[in-house]
Amino acid sequence: MPCKFCTSNPVITLTNNKINLCKSCFIKYFEKKAMRTIRDHSLLDKGDHVVVAISGGKDSLSVLYVLNKIAERKRDMKLTALLIDEGIKGYRNSSIKDAKNFCKEYKIKLHIASYKDNLDKTLDELKKQFPETIACSMCGVFRRYLLNKKSRELKADKLATGHNLDDEAQSIIMNQLRHNISLSARLGPTTGVRKDPKFIPRIKPFYFLTEKEVATYAFLKNFISEFNECTYCAESHRFEIRDMLNNLEAKHPGSKHSIVASFMEMLPLLKERFKNQEIGSCKICKEPASSKICNACTLTQKIK
Repeated sequence: MPCKFCTSNPVITLTNNKINLCKSCFIKYFEKKAMRTIRDHSLLDKGDHVVVAISGGKDSLSVLYVLNKIAERKRDMKLTALLIDEGIKGYRNSSIKDAKNFCKEYKIKLHIASYKDNLDKTLDELKKQFPETIACSMCGVFRRYLLNKKSRELKADKLATGHNLDDEAQSIIMNQLRHNISLSARLGPTTGVRKDPKFIPRIKPFYFLTEKEVATYAFLKNFISEFNECTYCAESHRFEIRDMLNNLEAKHPGSKHSIVASFMEMLPLLKERFKNQEIGSCKICKEPASSKICNACTLTQKIK
């Protein structure tokens, strides 16, 4: 069947409503949906300095491109890219090259922070030191730590990420299975329950766009030539949840949309319930922490 809005050949069928779209109509649909998310959930404010967390992959380069289009129109908006180099041989080097080329082409300032410079060890070295520990567990802690710290040092008002609907559905299910309801309260198009100067609010312009839609957009815009996955992703719990949801989506199209839509109805209640939860400071690094010593410092002490 042809594109719903013209006679061109379709490049994608939207899983939630079975609509066929051609290249031109899909790009318009994609960017319009991202812009609507930004507008409806007030992700950007006048005069914002937005730091975009990038990896050089499809999600982060796509969100950087969309936000850069906005920044070109809104002269009062400042945009900066921040890349965390975990030190994963055979994976991160190529994506850093792609990120540098992208930022050079669009004249976006790029900052790179590495595990090696900040923690004295790469993720590969940490995995060798702790072979029984899931790499994603260590990586997630240090990555969140560095993104917040470096964003604050760059005087960011917002930290934008390329998280999509699939990512959010996975997080919702993972928190349910682990009974981490307080963590679910921090989810949504804007993360966090309450504002705190120690924590840079994270925004997700692609919150209602699927991973398939983001990948298609990145491919059609020639941002990437191939899709690479992290060497360690097969170890993670999220990887299992991703496969489970993909299987469910294949049998029952629209399941991921329903999970996120249902969660969005409950999110205001969760935020209200946990709104008085205090955000403490790590007594070692002074970064935001839910206990006396943050997870990053706990791991750092273990490493040393």
